[in-house]
Amino acid sequence: MQEPMRHLREILAEVSDLNRAAAVLGWDQETYMPPGGVRARAEQLATLRRISHVRFTSDEVGALLDTLAETTAGDDPASDDASLVRVTRRDYDKARKLPPELVAEISRASALARPAWIEARKKSEFSIFAPFLQTNIDLNKRVADTLGYDEHPYDALIDRSEPGMTAAQLRVLFDELKAAIVPLVRAIAQQGDVVDTSFLHREYDEQQQLAFGLRVVEQYGYDLQRGREDLTTHPFCTSFSPDDVRITTRVSRDFLPMALFGTMHESGHGMYEQGVNPALDRSPLCRGASPGVHESQSRLWENLVGRSRAFWQGYFPKLQAAFPDQLRDVDMERFYRAVNKVTPSTIRVEADEVTYNLHILLRFELELALLEDKLHVNEVQDAWNARMQDYLGITPPNDAEGVLQDIHWSSGGLGGFSGYTLGNIIGAQLFAKARE
Repeated sequence: MQEPMRHLREILAEVSDLNRAAAVLGWDQETYMPPGGVRARAEQLATLRRISHVRFTSDEVGALLDTLAETTAGDDPASDDASLVRVTRRDYDKARKLPPELVAEISRASALARPAWIEARKKSEFSIFAPFLQTNIDLNKRVADTLGYDEHPYDALIDRSEPGMTAAQLRVLFDELKAAIVPLVRAIAQQGDVVDTSFLHREYDEQQQLAFGLRVVEQYGYDLQRGREDLTTHPFCTSFSPDDVRITTRVSRDFLPMALFGTMHESGHGMYEQGVNPALDRSPLCRGASPGVHESQSRLWENLVGRSRAFWQGYFPKLQAAFPDQLRDVDMERFYRAVNKVTPSTIRVEADEVTYNLHILLRFELELALLEDKLHVNEVQDAWNARMQDYLGITPPNDAEGVLQDIHWSSGGLGGFSGYTLGNIIGAQLFAKARE
């Protein structure tokens, strides 16, 4: 390997190790860390993120990229070396604009906001989380101003995760979806409650639910020798290397789909990470192409596979054997229709495939308004509930099922949530091509 490329890879490996160490601490905070560790963990994460940022944005990395841009100019653009230089340069130019102190401040704020969100959700009191949301908005405005943008601050934020995407493009996409979906949801609602789902709310042993879900995703291809599943407040997947990719879920004793489809969903993320070429490990190429592409895998395995009739023709007898008392009087077709029932609901992660994108549209519109100062934090609850009523015909009964349902506003970033709709669309396109 030529010397500049070898040297760049060494530095990028160090940066990756620092970021993965931070990811381990983040995973621990979401799963096992005692509540008293929050403030110390916030400082630990801030330190690691700051050191990683300083190392990555050094003049040394910039000089190496300048040199390698010339030496790889004639290479196949899809080659590993050319791709590494291109992607690293893109990330470097953005990161270089952000002061290390701001990076550390964002990491610290996120670590402190997470337990506040958990407490607020548990008590269903948005006022507990509101100050942390305001801090997050203020920090994201600073990031957008620092990175620069032509039309909207959202453009600077989403470009970090979905390169080239803009708020204007997303508005067109969501307008098309809204025009098609909102009337469809209203038409379905007029048909009445014709699909029985009562048996999904019988008592199902939590450990048996988790064991069955792991059996399914292991047969999907999620490698439990290189992964594991744990419980958390909001499901997620995290990767410390292609050989250590962890998923989480949440479980309800009286609602079978929560843990099962949550596990299927996160396994899609997990298999994507486990499938990365080991030669790309410890580099900017060892990750998903974008959150939208990543989400395409989770939505595909959760819905296009996991809710299909063909899937349940094979798996319903196994589920029935695992829960004979609960499902003795249920046949496969009845179960298949139940897990595909279309009905407006308050919780995005458990929304059916028709209404799902409306949940993302709602948050997209609120984020735009917050960044434009057209909406203030103390108005978010009412704005959320009004859009839920307008788009889905329902009003959340409390904050936990409304404005506090999702963890993302505590995680330090705005602009990435639209990736859920992008992934939903990409997954359907990929599956259609696979069928062809």
